[in-house]
Amino acid sequence: MNGPRRQLVVLARWPAVGRCKRRLAADLHSSGRAAAVQRQLTDHTLRTAAAACEATGAELRLAVEGLGPRARRRWGLALGRRGIAATLVGQGNGSLGSRMQRQWRLGFGAGAEQVVLIGSDLPALERADLERAFTALERRPLVLGPASDGGYWLIGLNRGGFSGAGPWLMAGIPWGSDQVLASTLERAQRRQLSPALLRQLSDLDTRADLTPWLRRRQGAATGR
Repeated sequence: MNGPRRQLVVLARWPAVGRCKRRLAADLHSSGRAAAVQRQLTDHTLRTAAAACEATGAELRLAVEGLGPRARRRWGLALGRRGIAATLVGQGNGSLGSRMQRQWRLGFGAGAEQVVLIGSDLPALERADLERAFTALERRPLVLGPASDGGYWLIGLNRGGFSGAGPWLMAGIPWGSDQVLASTLERAQRRQLSPALLRQLSDLDTRADLTPWLRRRQGAATGR
């Protein structure tokens, strides 16, 4: 197959009121404000991802939860008008692990040699982080971006890593706990997958996470 050698997949939920950022909405007592934060985070992630794809020659895919095919097409057209070229697909059903496995199968099945997955709640994400992930997969089968809550914000495999790990890498992971990264590293070790680790980042899930992000945005807007 002659598709792009690299794929970057952003896993996102449609930022509708009452359907995203429930922990933040509870903290803020406002589903509307939480949805607005999600829209801004998703926009930041997609712009950063698009820049990284342009630099690395990767294909950008947006795997969406909570939207049907017609709405995905409309979102894709809207992104295109803003200069963000992305292929929109559904995440499908199942656990987070199942949905990530599905994106790997699609990517490698289309001929990609490297497939990197990220979320959309990363206020400090930079283009260089994603470029480093693809560079790491030239040398290692697996790359992980540790998150401050014990999970990870990025996971990527090259074709050899996917063949060597398969669904087993995601089996039995305690999703949503502080043991996600440790459990994944333990499974990788059993399969003799030597991972590359990127810098640690934090998701934005609570009011405490929101304050420093707003300060950074204020500083960027005023040029400080």
